[in-house]
Amino acid sequence: MSGGHGGKAHRFGGDWTTRKLEVLKGYLQSYTTALKDKPTPSNPFRKAFIDAFAGTGYRDARRDDIETGQSLLFPDLAGPEPQSLLDGSASLALQIEPAFDKYIFIERSPKRCAALEALRTEFPTRAAGIEVRPGDANAEIQNLCSKDWSSHRAVLFLDPYGMQVEWATIESIARTKAIDLWLLFPLGIGVNRLLTKSGKIPEQWRRRLDLLLGTEDWYDEFYKVEVKKTLFGDEREHVVKATMATIGRYFNDRLKEIFAGVAKEPGVLRNSANNPLYLLCFAVGNERGKPIALSIAEHLLKEVR
Repeated sequence: MSGGHGGKAHRFGGDWTTRKLEVLKGYLQSYTTALKDKPTPSNPFRKAFIDAFAGTGYRDARRDDIETGQSLLFPDLAGPEPQSLLDGSASLALQIEPAFDKYIFIERSPKRCAALEALRTEFPTRAAGIEVRPGDANAEIQNLCSKDWSSHRAVLFLDPYGMQVEWATIESIARTKAIDLWLLFPLGIGVNRLLTKSGKIPEQWRRRLDLLLGTEDWYDEFYKVEVKKTLFGDEREHVVKATMATIGRYFNDRLKEIFAGVAKEPGVLRNSANNPLYLLCFAVGNERGKPIALSIAEHLLKEVR
């Protein structure tokens, strides 16, 4: 790695953060190695790494400020962690050899965008390929994916704090047929908490789930009504909420409907109490590259199951 860290680190995550970044690093290394002789006359494409919630490029293994309105919903992010400075996904990607042709970092915070811009100084040999896009991740990704991807390939890392990613964004990624997606699905840290035990879900929470899952049909998948007889012989109905395993399978099956290939079993990122926070999902966009991409991803995901 070149240069010092500089600036203030983006503080987020713990051991589970380290595990997801180890998987990402392994995939990026294999990806650029497999494509090191590209482009060629028969495969004239350029390769990019896209980080949709890039932060500052670095992270500190302490709790970061959670976005407004989410601090109470995601208390698992507030646990004590070591005070060490670590590489985040943006910095990690810039260290990979062989290099990507392009690095696109998306971040809505102006302060963090400035820190990402500073990566050009720390990685001078990558500077010309670094592009920092300030703005909303969903809007920026959908705009980026609307371009002509016939001569491009990319790995996109979608690592939200909570439930910011919209299904429309995931669909736009799949439509390129050129992007391999690593996505953190907020299973325990978000979706499971919005799915109340009673089945009575506030309208605002329903809307958030609709946007994330891309359908309103999720309710019938996640809740069942059972009828049981009481000791007095009469019948009583009660709502049964789906397990987290069922919720995870539902989302992974949704990915299979739109991508060329999807890892069968996502990784599970857990907190110190062994409770699942996120699923680390992988989907490949290109049919031709599907076999090797899935083989690499499945191997790496075995370490987080």
